[in-house]
Amino acid sequence: MLASPRWACLKTRRVALAGLAALVVSGTVRAADAPIVVASKSDTEGALMGAMIALMLEHLGLSVTRKLGLGPTLIVRNSLLSGEIDVYPEYTGNGAFFTDTVADPAWKTSEGAFDTIRRSDAARGLVWLDRARANNTWLIAINGALARREHLSSMADFAGAVRQGLILLAASTEFVESPAALPSFESAYGFHLEADRIISLPGGDTAVTARAAAQGISGVNAGMVYGTDGALSALDLAVMSDPLGAQIVYEVAPVIRAGTLARHPGIRPALARVFDGLDAPILRALNAAITVQGEVPETVARRYLTERGLLA
Repeated sequence: MLASPRWACLKTRRVALAGLAALVVSGTVRAADAPIVVASKSDTEGALMGAMIALMLEHLGLSVTRKLGLGPTLIVRNSLLSGEIDVYPEYTGNGAFFTDTVADPAWKTSEGAFDTIRRSDAARGLVWLDRARANNTWLIAINGALARREHLSSMADFAGAVRQGLILLAASTEFVESPAALPSFESAYGFHLEADRIISLPGGDTAVTARAAAQGISGVNAGMVYGTDGALSALDLAVMSDPLGAQIVYEVAPVIRAGTLARHPGIRPALARVFDGLDAPILRALNAAITVQGEVPETVARRYLTERGLLA
C-alpha cells in the first residue's frame, strides 16, 4: 500500500529530525465547544483509520471537523503538537524517530514500543489510546506456490531458501540499503542475499513488489511488503513472520491531545472498542477494499463499524 520514503506516506525508517521547521504555535488553545479536529496522513490506511475515529466521535454526539489526508507524518504530528488538530492515527514505531532513539531495542517489541512512546508523549500533553494489534512493519512476502512447495512461513525459513539459491527479491533501494530493513533481517537470521539476487527499485511502492512476487515477473518470487498492505489479501502470497523481532514494531493507535480527552473522556472507551478489534488480516481486507476495489475510505470504515455493531 504505499510509496517510500515512509514519512511521505505511512511511516519512515530513517530520517534526520534536525533542521525541521519550527512548530506553528497559533491556535494552541481551543474552545471547549469547538469541533474536534480529526486528521490523518496522506495514505490509504491513515484515511481509513481517521474515518473510523471521526465516525465514532460523531456517534458519541460530538461535532467533528475532518482533515483527513492532511499530509506526511511530520506535518500531521506538528499540527497535533501545536493544537491545530485534536487527534489522528499514528504508528508506535514512529516514536523511535520522534525521540531520536532508533537504536533502543524497546522499539522492536509491541509492548516496548507502545509504552516508550506513550510515556514520552505524555510530557508533551499527548495521550496514546488503545492500539490495534497489527504490525504494519516492513516484511517479505513469498510467491504462494513456492512457499507451499518449500514450506516457507518465517524469516528463518526464508534464510534457508536464500542459502539454497531459491530467492529473487524485488525491493526498494531504501529497503536494501537501510540498516533497519534487509540488513537487519540478514543479521538476525544469519543469511546474506547477494546483489544479483535482488531487483532494486528506486521507489518504494509495495504494490509493485508484491505483484512481481505473486506473478513471477522477471523471475521474482519474493517482495518487500508492509504488514497490512491491502494487496496481500488479493494476491497469492505468503508473508514471512519475524519471530526474532528484527524490525521495529508499527502498531496504529489514536493519539489525542490530553485536554481534548479530559473534556470528552468517553472518547477513550469508544475508540478502544474499534482498535482492540483490528488485526492484520482485517486491516489487509479493509485496505484492499480501497486500493484494489476502489472504494472510498469513509464508506469502508462506516461499513466495517456498522457490521461490528459499533455504529448501531
